[in-house]
Amino acid sequence: MNQAAIILQNVHYSADGIHILKNITGSFPEGKITTLVGPSGAGKSTLFKLCNGLRSPDSGEILIKGKSIYEYDPLDLRRKVGIALQSATMIKGSVLDNLQLPLTLQGQKIEREYAEELLHDVGLGEEFIERNAKDLSGGQRQKLSIARTLVNKPKVLLLDEITSSLDRVSQHDIEELIEKINRKYGTTIIWITHNLDQALRIGHYTWVMMNGELIESGESSLLQNPQDKRVQEFVKGELE
Repeated sequence: MNQAAIILQNVHYSADGIHILKNITGSFPEGKITTLVGPSGAGKSTLFKLCNGLRSPDSGEILIKGKSIYEYDPLDLRRKVGIALQSATMIKGSVLDNLQLPLTLQGQKIEREYAEELLHDVGLGEEFIERNAKDLSGGQRQKLSIARTLVNKPKVLLLDEITSSLDRVSQHDIEELIEKINRKYGTTIIWITHNLDQALRIGHYTWVMMNGELIESGESSLLQNPQDKRVQEFVKGELE
């Protein structure tokens, strides 16, 4: 494996008396796309919240670029580790207003040229810049959400089910976009998906999580020939 962008060592996390993550030990290779799969309730989204500091583990260690997560200023951490969600929630106003949001929180203003560059990167084009965000299609909103996450030039991009509510064409567009971002910027991508075909197609590496545990990990081809019986049962009938 490549040098790790994120390393987790014996990470446990509980909430409301429920042990959600159990002794998670593993790493996400730098500059690669790792897909996370597993049944609902496996702890995948919770893992993301730990990786960008929205939650703190009960025990264990999380290293971001070789440095303990506790050594980062929270705002700096979230600039380095960006997250895009399925909901792609927009604020009221224009596309430019939405791109401005991450910098507004830092007391800064986005340069129009940079905003246009980001829109071009995600395949929207500068003609969208003054368009009302509420008038965008689902696929366009998701592209804008990703562009907004890229404003701070994150080293790691966490994607949580970002294509699950999109049609096939929009889903394909987003997959191509993420692969482009990975190639162009060398961004480490960690992508939660329930679509095992997508996980195999897009991921260089894959984690399979169940019941709060990391069951199996390695190159994404493991989904075609898993070693663990629980993973074999999970993928059975899901892949062509």
